[in-house]
Parts: sequence; C-alpha cells; structure tokens
Amino acid sequence: MRASPSVAEVPSPPFLVGVPTQLEPVDHDKLTEDRSATISGNPTRQLRSTRIWIDLDNTPHVPFFLPIIRELQAEGHSVIVTARDAFGVRGLLEYHGLQCRIVGRHYGANKVMKVAGTVWRSIQLFPIVLLTRPQIAMSHGSRSMELLSSLLRIPSMLLFDYEHAVRLPMLKPALGVTPEAVNHAGLSKGFKYGVRTYSGLKEDVYALTFRPDPSILGQLGVSSDEILVTVRPPATEAHYHNAEAEGLFEEVVRYLGEIDNVRMVILPRTATTQGDFIRRTWPRWCETRKIIVPQSAVDGLNLVWFSDLVVSGGGTMNREAAALGVPVYSIFRGKLGAVDRDLAREGRLVLIETLEDIRSKVHLAKRARATGPASVDRPALQQILNAARELMHLSQNGRQR
Repeated sequence: MRASPSVAEVPSPPFLVGVPTQLEPVDHDKLTEDRSATISGNPTRQLRSTRIWIDLDNTPHVPFFLPIIRELQAEGHSVIVTARDAFGVRGLLEYHGLQCRIVGRHYGANKVMKVAGTVWRSIQLFPIVLLTRPQIAMSHGSRSMELLSSLLRIPSMLLFDYEHAVRLPMLKPALGVTPEAVNHAGLSKGFKYGVRTYSGLKEDVYALTFRPDPSILGQLGVSSDEILVTVRPPATEAHYHNAEAEGLFEEVVRYLGEIDNVRMVILPRTATTQGDFIRRTWPRWCETRKIIVPQSAVDGLNLVWFSDLVVSGGGTMNREAAALGVPVYSIFRGKLGAVDRDLAREGRLVLIETLEDIRSKVHLAKRARATGPASVDRPALQQILNAARELMHLSQNGRQR
C-alpha cells in the first residue's frame, strides 16, 4: 500500500512535504564525495538550512522532483510543495503519497485563457508564498512560479529540457538548468546568473533509483507471452502541438489493434477528452481489453520497463524509455528539441514522421529484459542539486551584504 497523501486545496499553515519511504535510497558513495561542501564543483562553507518552494506544474514533474525533494530534506532544508491540478498530477501525487498543496488548474489550449490562467494561479499562490516565505524557488517550467517569484524577488531556478518552450517575456529567473544537449549559449542572457547544465536526461534523475515491480503485469491482466505496447497520445492542449501527431496516434492504434498477441496500454492525458475519445473510437477493443486504459494512476517508469516497446506523442515517456533502454517510437510532430535529436542520432529513439513509417519502422517483438536496467553512470541528480546549492549560496550571500 502507498502512503496516504495530504492533498489539500486551500492555504493552511506550513505544509512541508513528506516523501514516502517506498522510494529507493540513493547510493551516496557513488553519487557524492561531500555534497554539503560542494557547489558546482567549488569548495564552499556549509549551507544554512533553506526554505525551498517547489511547484509541480505538470505530470512528469512529480516523479522528477521526488528524489530532489528527498535529497534536499536529507541536507536539512525545508521543502514547500505546491501543484497544479492538470492532467494526471493529482493521481500521481496520491499514488506516490506526496504531501502538497493543490493550487489552480489547466485552462485549455486557448492562448488567452492560458495567459489568464497563469496570472490567476499566481494570485492564488500568493498567500501561500507569503505565509511560508521561501528563500528560493524551483520548478521545471512553471510559469506561475516564474511570475510570482519575479514579483516577490525570490531567487528562482528554472529547469527546462525543451529549448522551444514559450517563456514569459520580461522575466529573468536567477538560474537556468538544462541538459548538456541543449545549446544554451543564446539562453544564458535570460537568467541573472546564467545557465548550468547536467549530463544525460532529466529522466535519469528518477531512473537512478528505479526498481522494477513485475506485479504490474498481473494488475493489468497482461500475460508474459503477449507483446505489451505502451502508447501515450500527443499533448493536444500544449502550445507546441501539431495536429499531424493526432493522425499518427490513431493510425498507430489501428495498426496495433489488427495484430494478434499485441496488447496496448494507452495513457490518456485527460480522463475526459482523450479517455472518452479512445473508448468511443475503439469500443470493441476496449471491451475485450485489447486496449487497456488504466482507471487510476500507474507508475509510468515501471510500466515502460515491462513494455516491449513504447509509442508516444510527448517527450517525457519517450525519454523514460530511452533512459531504460526500451525501444521507443516518437509520434511527436512539433518542433524537435535538441535532446530528442541527440537520442534519434544515437539510435535510442525512432522518429515516426509519416503514416507509412508506422508499418515500416515499428518493430513488434518480445523484448529480452534483465532483472533491472543496466547500471550506467547517471550524474544528473547530483549536478542539479549542485546548481540548487549554488543558488542557495548566492541567495544567502546576497542577504548578508
């Protein structure tokens, strides 16, 4: 059983996060020589305890920030967590037993509503931030946090792995953090202290401590001799969405549905819009469980590991599969980012660009898998923590002057 989270929707006295004990511990001998005395590779004095605000703006941010939260707490810092009720965020919070404050929601694809929603959520967050008085803020692209941190002069660390994401104009977060694959030369001027980089993928942060749980196959009702394909529809409400991806998604489902011994687990981004579309379009396959649409949140990384291949219209699940060495096919048709271009060049990701590519490039076969992912060097977590320590150090020194 997972721990029961405290997920509330109205401000109350400090809600410091509690990370469930089910998370695997980090091997500190491998990761850190002296994390309390190292900031971006430079020796410095011990940092004082810091109040850190983390905002979870989208589904992938939940597993990404879990190990970061755990490590920051282990160093004696207080972590204040807020989240937006968008896509599967609430379900993942409950699944992982993560305590936080739910603030605001998603306002759809309309650009005017997106802007208005960002401003309104910043207003909703204001009393919480005023009450808890964080000393630094961290997010992976939360525009509401970026706006409010700027107005309240809270030094913020903005993580990003897609260089084409739309940024709020006129705002300048303190520090940017991005994968090495992203050419940050032209991006540094958008941050007060420039941009720091980390090796590999953001998904390496939580793949580092991943331990497979084979019980998921029984929970889904999938036998060991069936080919399991995990499918993620495109993000139709994202600013970078290209309608071509929707046609590719539908053709992928039709193609896989015609093949014996193949089962699909489709993870809709919204239970209503996409979930209802899937059930309405392929009712017979849903009834016979040729298509499985989970009714509650699942551990995405665990599902990816036990899949024979993954087809996804979004970046995170593609990169999760690449991080674990699972065959993955991308039907994303927006402007391709540097990280995905590198993965495609390395053969760790196959780009599906046309309907014909589906039948010619997608290889359906059982995957020989070990008991767990290959042991590889994944320094991203420690490098991101080093950037956070640097920002804490700069913030503390700033207050002393």
